[in-house]
Amino acid sequence: MKSYKVLVTTVVGALVSAAVVVPIAFGAPAQAAPPTPGPIVKLWSWNWKSVAKECTDVLGPAGYGAVQVSPPNDSMSMGGSVWWDVYQPARYTLTSKFGDETAFKNMVNTCHAAGVKVHADAVINHMTGQGSTSYGGYGFGKYNYPGLYSAADFHSPTCTINGSDYTNDASRVQNCELVGLSDLNTGSEYVRTQIAGYLNKLTSLGVDGFRIDGAKHINPNDLAAIKSKLTGSPYIHQEVIYGAGEPITPSQYTGIGDVHEFVYGRKLKEQFTGQIKNLQSFGQSWGLSVPSDKAVVFIDNHDTERNGSTLNYKSADAYKLANVFMLAWPYGTPRVYSGFAWSNSEGGPPSAGGGFVTDTNCGNGQWTCFHRQMSGMVGFNRTVAGTSVGNWYDNGNNVIAFSRGSKGWVAINNEGGALTRAFTTGLPAGTYANDLGSGSVTVDANGTASVTVPAKGAVAIHVGGSTPPGPTPTPTPTVNPGNVATSFNANVTTTWGQNVFVVGNVAALGTWNPASAIALSSAAYPVWKATVNLPPGTAIQYKYIKKNPDGSVTWESDPNRSFTTPSGGTATRTDSWR
Repeated sequence: MKSYKVLVTTVVGALVSAAVVVPIAFGAPAQAAPPTPGPIVKLWSWNWKSVAKECTDVLGPAGYGAVQVSPPNDSMSMGGSVWWDVYQPARYTLTSKFGDETAFKNMVNTCHAAGVKVHADAVINHMTGQGSTSYGGYGFGKYNYPGLYSAADFHSPTCTINGSDYTNDASRVQNCELVGLSDLNTGSEYVRTQIAGYLNKLTSLGVDGFRIDGAKHINPNDLAAIKSKLTGSPYIHQEVIYGAGEPITPSQYTGIGDVHEFVYGRKLKEQFTGQIKNLQSFGQSWGLSVPSDKAVVFIDNHDTERNGSTLNYKSADAYKLANVFMLAWPYGTPRVYSGFAWSNSEGGPPSAGGGFVTDTNCGNGQWTCFHRQMSGMVGFNRTVAGTSVGNWYDNGNNVIAFSRGSKGWVAINNEGGALTRAFTTGLPAGTYANDLGSGSVTVDANGTASVTVPAKGAVAIHVGGSTPPGPTPTPTPTVNPGNVATSFNANVTTTWGQNVFVVGNVAALGTWNPASAIALSSAAYPVWKATVNLPPGTAIQYKYIKKNPDGSVTWESDPNRSFTTPSGGTATRTDSWR
C-alpha cells in the first residue's frame, strides 16, 4: 500500500479528472432549485460551532443563500495532521472532527434561523484506504466496517484506476479504486440503501442539499438510484471533473443535479494573470463543460487551491478581483470559498485534543475568512439576478466595467495604477454606496458617473445599495435627558474591505472591547461618522480602530484620545486617523 503522503498527493491530482457514461433518463425525486437569492459559501474545515456563529454574525446579514460544510460523518483519523482524512469515511455516524451530532444539529438550526441553507459534503463513492481508528473511536478495516459494510459490499475483483483509464475506460474509472480507497459497489441495493439512509438522516436534521464528492467515480445510473431513495428534494451539486477527450462528461450527470464547472476557475486564472479585457465574451463558448443553468462555479476549492490549477487566497488582489467578477457576471450558481491558511498543502486545519478542529478565529492569520471580503457583493449578486450584461467598457488591457440591466454596475481594475473616468452605468440617477469599500458613486440623469477605480481594486454599486456594506452604522440616537449626544467625525483613509469603529473606556463605547466597538458610517467618506449617547460630566478616553477584511483589528497610535462630556446637550469630536 502507498504511504499516505503519496496516496493523497495522487488523490489531489487524480481529482482533476474522473467519472461515468450513460445519460440518465429514468425517474428520481425532483431536483431542488439552487439557493436563491444569494450565492453559496463554502466554509471548508470549519467546526460546527464556528459555522453556526458565522451564519448568525456574517452569512445571514450579508445575504448568502447557503453554506456548504465539510463531511459530517465519522472518518479515519490522522489526528488532525492532514486535511484529507475526512474524505475517508469510517461509518455514517455524526462523530467527525468538526463536532458531534448535537453540535451539527444546532449548527443547522442556527443557520436556518439566520436565513441560510446548509449543504453537506457527502463522500459516498468509497470508504477508507488505510487506518483502523476513527475520530469517533470506531475500529474498522479497509473492507470491514462492523455493522455497516463487509468485503461483499465493495467492487470485486479489486483494481486500481490508472491514468490512461480516464480517456480509455470509463468502467474502470467508476468501478476500480481511486488511489487505493476501497470502492463501494454502488450498484448493490444494500449499499444504495445504506447511503440513502445516511443522506436521509442528514435531511431529517435539516440539511438542504448535498455536494457529492467524487461523483465522476460513481456510475450515474447508481447515483440516480440512490437519489430515488431520498426523502424530500435536496439540492444536489456534483463533483465531476472533466478533461478533454474523456468518455465521462458532466452532461451524463445533469439529469441528477447541478455539476461543478472546473473549467471556469482555470479560465479566470488565465485572464486575471493576463488581460481581463477578453472577458466580454466569457461563457460556455470558452470551453466550459456545464451550461450556466446547471453549473456551480467557483474561483477555487480545497483541491484546486493546492494543485495550482486556479487562483487561490495567496494570489492576493487577482484572487479578490476574480471573485468580484464571478459574483457580478451572469454564469452559473457562484460559490465563494473560505478555508484555512497553509504552507504544507497536506497539513490539516488548526486542531487540538486528538485532531478535533478548534474554533475559527478570523483574526489570528490561521483562517482565510475570505468570504467576508465579498459580503458587499452578495447584495449585488442578489439584486442583478436575471439581468443581462450591458454598457461594456475596457481600456484594451486590464480595466473592465459593465452593467447588469438597470440594477447594478461594476468596474474592475487589474492594473497597477488607479483609473478615473466617466462611465455609463445604466443605473437610475442617485447616490449609491460602493459595495466593495468606502465612499459612494453619484449617477446623473443620463446614467453616467465619474468614478475612480483604485489600482488592483474594484467599485460596484447596485439599486437598493444606499447604505454602505459591512457593519450597520450605529443610528443617530435621540437626545435623551441625562445623556450627551456625541458626534464622532473621523477622517480615515481605508483600503478595500476595511471599516472604521470607535471604542473607548465606557460601556457606550464598548469598554475597550473591539467586538463591542461602535461602527461609523462611510457615507461621507473619507470622513466616518457616528453619534453616541454618552454619560454627562464624564472623562472619556477613546480611539479609532480599523476592522480588516480578514477579521483582524488595526488600532490607531497612542496616546488615547480624551475629553470630558458636558453636563448636558451635545458634543462633537473631529479627528484624523493617526
